[in-house]
Amino acid sequence: MANESQTELYLSERVVVLGTCALSFLGSSLIILTHIIWTDLRTTPRRLLVFLSVTDWLSAVSYAVGVWSVFRTDSTECVAQGAISTFSNTSSFFWTVSIAVYLYVFIVRSSQRVADSLVVFFHLVSWGVPLVITVTAVCLNKIGYDASEVSVGWCWVRIEAPDRVLWMLLTGKIWEFLAYLTLPVLYILIKRHIHRAHAALSEYRPILATRPPSQSFSSMADVKLTLIPIIFIVLRIWSTVRFILLLANSPVRQNPVLVTLHPIRSRLCTALCCCCSSCRGEAPHPDGAPQRHQARRDSRGEGEEEEENGTSGVQRER
Repeated sequence: MANESQTELYLSERVVVLGTCALSFLGSSLIILTHIIWTDLRTTPRRLLVFLSVTDWLSAVSYAVGVWSVFRTDSTECVAQGAISTFSNTSSFFWTVSIAVYLYVFIVRSSQRVADSLVVFFHLVSWGVPLVITVTAVCLNKIGYDASEVSVGWCWVRIEAPDRVLWMLLTGKIWEFLAYLTLPVLYILIKRHIHRAHAALSEYRPILATRPPSQSFSSMADVKLTLIPIIFIVLRIWSTVRFILLLANSPVRQNPVLVTLHPIRSRLCTALCCCCSSCRGEAPHPDGAPQRHQARRDSRGEGEEEEENGTSGVQRER
């Protein structure tokens, strides 16, 4: 099934790749810098977002180096670039799913303690598994020049490797497929739980009707929870399509349209990251307790204020 022909990369395609890498680099850098500068933003979900941004930052740099260098052989630079991109891209899948799992446990299972305890496990899996896979692939001489078969100018699994499909799965595609299945399920469950929480608060809606900001936050969170899996799949599907076409040995995988759509996912990666981090702060508490407490407190506050105003008015009359 090996195809020695190289996918031709036009100048316009290389410009698109470099441009999207630059945008991804800037977006990831801004997320990391804001986390360093503003200490009040250092919540657990945002820390997870920073780790995801680090992997996206590494991916953007490694992809840009690969496209800029135009590798033609299994040089040391090609192997190094392929190893970094393999590690960072695989780690990005794990961190994306880890954020979804954290939000699910925190919102649906109503346990921040359990959610926070999972962070250590997230580190072990999201850094450890990609590192083991990448080191093993490099030691077995599986990383190198791939003739842009399922990439866009950067190095990945060597095109001469007889078991390259297996290593393409291990170094990215199998985790990508699992993310396609996991993310929609988790975010649908989170959305359903939020809707049920709003239904449980129906008796307090007359009081909360005068508080449009919380309603707008809830609707914004609902939209983001819908868009997260959609954006992820839309941005990643083009590389998956090219991989399936490779399995079918179809020359369509070299189509300039597919090759151009492949790197565009980097441009919108920051939007996905921001959506993931914002949902925790905008989603209602699972039990609705804070909202009820706030409603009662606001109700008491209004009554006390009216009483004070009435008392002061009587004193003025006297």
